[in-house]
Amino acid sequence: MLSVMAYDVARIRSQFPSLDFGWAQFDGPGGTQTPRAVGDAVASVLTGPLSNRGTIGESEVRAEETVHGFRLAVADLVNAHPAGVVHGRSATQLTYDFSRHLSRDWAPGDEVVVTRLDHDANVRPWVQAAERVGATVRWADFDPESGELPTDAVTSVLSSRTRMVAVTAASNLIGTMPDIPGIAARAHAVGALVYVDGVHYTAHELPDLVTLGADFFTCSPYKFLGPHCGVLIARPELLETIVPDKLLPATDVVPERFEFGTLPYELLAGVTAAVDVLAALDTEAAGAAMSRRNRLVASYAALHDHEDALRVRLEDGLAELPGITVWSRAARRTPTLLMTFDGHAASDITRSLAHGRVLAPSGNFYALEVSRHLGLGDDGGLRVGLAPYTDASDVERLLDGLRAALS
Repeated sequence: MLSVMAYDVARIRSQFPSLDFGWAQFDGPGGTQTPRAVGDAVASVLTGPLSNRGTIGESEVRAEETVHGFRLAVADLVNAHPAGVVHGRSATQLTYDFSRHLSRDWAPGDEVVVTRLDHDANVRPWVQAAERVGATVRWADFDPESGELPTDAVTSVLSSRTRMVAVTAASNLIGTMPDIPGIAARAHAVGALVYVDGVHYTAHELPDLVTLGADFFTCSPYKFLGPHCGVLIARPELLETIVPDKLLPATDVVPERFEFGTLPYELLAGVTAAVDVLAALDTEAAGAAMSRRNRLVASYAALHDHEDALRVRLEDGLAELPGITVWSRAARRTPTLLMTFDGHAASDITRSLAHGRVLAPSGNFYALEVSRHLGLGDDGGLRVGLAPYTDASDVERLLDGLRAALS
């Protein structure tokens, strides 16, 4: 049992060589910086003995162990069974794949629910799959004033014909975290499956698929310190019911039946290393004799406190500056803020901040429906995201840069 959460941000920052370049990085929602341990893991697997998976020879065994290590690490991260962990090139690719797999059983009159809070990667694949088979798309709207997606907004469009509910666990644009367990329970009550986009959520909240009630859950390791790839997690017994197109000699074993071609073993090793870094964010947890899942629980709790304190300081500082509208307003939200500026294009503010080596990009970040529903069109705004390596000096540099840009 850990007595006090210990979050040493200086220790954590020392693990990221990219921070030595002097930039204050607020682009974590688009992809975090990468710790040295992840790069070392990628290089070690890629340059050591390596071949296709098997049991003969060190190169085959290393490939086999790398795959199993990856599945175990992701399972620990999301509290799931390793046999339900599917690797993909990206969360977008995986969602497109599974929208095609699952929609084979849909028919005209069936219904699919999507939300205007979601990244387009959890909207368009389902809309297009529905169009192909003649199913009906039902939209759940969030409240643009509060940023909230009420559970009733989703459940009011459910029916006995609902086959799939696609919903984000956290908006990548404004940070809103809907009540996924409540939505899942009501979707399951009408016999629908629930596909949860956990890409932004996993960077800030420790997923628990049992508690969330998600049938499918996607995340992207490069959003939480890892390499560029995607992961889908589902119950193995649910995956057994889904039959994808695949090559004839390819295995039919779950989850491998969904992973086409030779796996990128080096990226899988990088994901495992990233999960281990996350499990060691809390200084006491890093050296504790406990399961990786329990170390993740302690470390995410410490991370949450660290990011929440910085978010409060940032929001207080923004409130003192004139002409800024902050669109991230939900009661439960990640430390991700979308803002616009009176008399200034967000992109101009981004360029001004960059002169001081502060990176805070602008755009809609593929959350097109969110941006439009807020009345921001396709332009969106300037997005600021906190990450495990963000410190108080980064926040002050951002506030100073905004003050200078607006003056």
